[in-house]
Amino acid sequence: MKNLKSVGLLIGLLLGFNLSTFASEADLAIPDLHEGTFHIFGSAITSWDFLFYGALIIAGTLGFSLLLFQQVKKLPAHESMQKVAATIYATCRTYLVQQGKFLMMLFALIALVLCIYFFGLVGQTFGVVIQVLLFSIVGMAGSYIVAWFGIRVNTYANARTAFASLKGRPLDVVNIPMKAGMSVGLFLISLELVLMVFILLFVPRDIVGICFLGFAIGESLGASALRIAGGIFTKIADIGSDLMKVVFKVKEDDPRNPGVIADCTGDNAGDSVGPTADGFETYGVTGVALITFITLAVDDPTIQAKLIVWIFGMRFLMDFLSGCAFFINQAISKKLYGDKKEFDFESPLMRLIVIAAVLCISASFFMSHLLLGDMADTTLWWKLAIIISCGTLAAVLIPEFTKFFTSSKSKHVNEIVTASREGGASLNILSGIVAGYFGAFWTGLLIVALMTGAFFTAQMGLESILGPHASIFAFGLVAFGFLCMGPVTIAVDSYGPVTDNAQSVFELSQIEEIPGISESIEKEYGFKPNFETGKHYLEANDSAGNTFKATAKPVLIGTAVVGATTMIFSIILLLEKVGLLQLSLTDAPVLLGLICGGAVIFWFSGASIQAVTTGAYRAVEFIKKTFDINKKEADIEDSIAVVKICTQYAQKGMWNIFIALISLTLAFAFLDPNFFVAYLVSIAVFGLFQAIFMANAGGSWDNAKKVVEVDLKEKNTPLHEAAVIGDTVGDPFKDTSSVSLNPIIKFSTLFGLLATEICIEMRANPDHDYSMYIAIPFLILGLVFVWRSFYRMRIPENEGGLQGGTPVTEGSVVEVVEEIIIEERRD
Repeated sequence: MKNLKSVGLLIGLLLGFNLSTFASEADLAIPDLHEGTFHIFGSAITSWDFLFYGALIIAGTLGFSLLLFQQVKKLPAHESMQKVAATIYATCRTYLVQQGKFLMMLFALIALVLCIYFFGLVGQTFGVVIQVLLFSIVGMAGSYIVAWFGIRVNTYANARTAFASLKGRPLDVVNIPMKAGMSVGLFLISLELVLMVFILLFVPRDIVGICFLGFAIGESLGASALRIAGGIFTKIADIGSDLMKVVFKVKEDDPRNPGVIADCTGDNAGDSVGPTADGFETYGVTGVALITFITLAVDDPTIQAKLIVWIFGMRFLMDFLSGCAFFINQAISKKLYGDKKEFDFESPLMRLIVIAAVLCISASFFMSHLLLGDMADTTLWWKLAIIISCGTLAAVLIPEFTKFFTSSKSKHVNEIVTASREGGASLNILSGIVAGYFGAFWTGLLIVALMTGAFFTAQMGLESILGPHASIFAFGLVAFGFLCMGPVTIAVDSYGPVTDNAQSVFELSQIEEIPGISESIEKEYGFKPNFETGKHYLEANDSAGNTFKATAKPVLIGTAVVGATTMIFSIILLLEKVGLLQLSLTDAPVLLGLICGGAVIFWFSGASIQAVTTGAYRAVEFIKKTFDINKKEADIEDSIAVVKICTQYAQKGMWNIFIALISLTLAFAFLDPNFFVAYLVSIAVFGLFQAIFMANAGGSWDNAKKVVEVDLKEKNTPLHEAAVIGDTVGDPFKDTSSVSLNPIIKFSTLFGLLATEICIEMRANPDHDYSMYIAIPFLILGLVFVWRSFYRMRIPENEGGLQGGTPVTEGSVVEVVEEIIIEERRD
């Protein structure tokens, strides 16, 4: 009921004011692509045909991702492991259904406002409004679909990886999660490209701008909700499960622990749902930002068409080459490690990134020359290729830099272990904070260096084509370069949840205790299992997964910040055209905007961790009461209750954060244009360093625990307790707050673009300028929900706490598990 009142209040405020027009997006003059022509290998092809046939090729890549999915699904796994994986998927599926309902509530709010605005204030036709809303739904559904696809692939791969470890061939333990990750990466990028090309080719020119923006808002809304809620869910479960190792002195994934299933569900909710939805949105929003900038900054429609087609041509080729890099890496790995019993599990993953980078950088020069070589400026093609290569290099160098601070072999991680041995949890935490700060410093300088290279390249005559803001367009191309090998970035990120779940599936299946299991496996599958070696491989592989989850985070964060810069300058171009922008560091609104941006970043970090802290308190409280050390495994209803707690607090925290964020963005946009631009720049810069600091610190704590457990084999010792406590501090750092800052930055900028346009129209007519009457109520509403994000989410001093509906029932889980087992037996 309180949530419904909040929705009613927000709708009432929105409907009570005279919003004006989204003029700029509606008027974006995206050129007719039938008119532009490219001359390729002596043949002429129109821009429209080039994009159409390129999309067909990418549709084939989409089909290939489904083929990889089927290959993973058909791999063998023991029934005991299949049952655990099916239980994990059942809870994941029910969680996603709940999140889908939550998303529809958020979308209904925005859709209602847009309908009233378009119909009542602008007078648009019913058909136009329906198309804008449709593409918003398509964008949101895209984020949701790739999240579901990622969970389904990963929950097939986890059981297959766990079973493959018993063969004693470590390469199999690497190949399965890598193949699953590549399936997710190719599916995500290919689907994004096909949808964006469809909008570009088939939507009427007069509304394609607002349809693109609607699509971007939809996918940004979906990604933000799934990323933030998933981050809160997973860390509540992870902390609740991990602390039981200290309290009850039990192993990592003890079947008796009711929090383990929730932890496995959370691994997928936070490390699969979040990154896939986030990657889908990042790829799309970056493209929309570049298209918006091109149409606003470049006057010549012919050049606009060539640059837009060039961007998509590059993405087509690099998506295809990322798939090629996977096969090349597979062949090299088979030759190097096929017969080895021990090797560095991080090496194949890093090699995949390097191979993809070499192919993509080469392709950037090839495709640029092919499509832009006949421009009036014959040097344009290689200048743009250099700028994009700066971003592609970042996608290689940032993982290498991140490994210096998060890899189990790094000096920082080993210092955390050394400090923990004598200083316990206190020095463990301090050493992890140091690793996070140094990581933010060096990664920040690396991004600055690469952006500086792009800036100087842009100064070499690009102003004549791209106008006075050519360097900002260059920054957008750097973000584009970050994502050139998007399928590979997503693949190495998706590797982590598979390896983490595989270890859990092994323990939860209790396969070692099944009577006659060795003989049964040898008879049915043709090999004699080695359980101890299998456990060692899974633990070592989990460490590699932790490292590469950590390396992917700064890449996506950097992309968000650099891409948001392009969108911010699109806002600046809008304000400059109407004479409302006078940016100067000596102006008070600019300084105040910079301070407010930092304040919002720190509020969000605290609010998201507060939701995790309170939820984890409730989870630990429940698990302590229900943990029965004398049982062989936890009751299914106890495990479901922990999932309920995680879902409940994830949605409660998400609701407070989203309403506060939307309200503050609207309030600041209507206060003052100069203030708002400074605010957006500030959240991008503060968000970059806050996110990298938290991600690197959390990654270092996580792998310090792995060093103690795997390399030193000192489980259930004081050193291990200190490492576990440090890891529980790092959990919300790396998997809740840091990663969620990415969609927060992009959503604020994208939503701010709309608010800016409304404000422009109001200020154009002083007699109808109600901007301050909109800003003040929204500022109050935002501060109310900021207050709620802490004071309504505090750890309760008495019993009762939050109330909410049960998101998952025992019956639903059991039914889904039975369906999955029957399906797999049939296959």
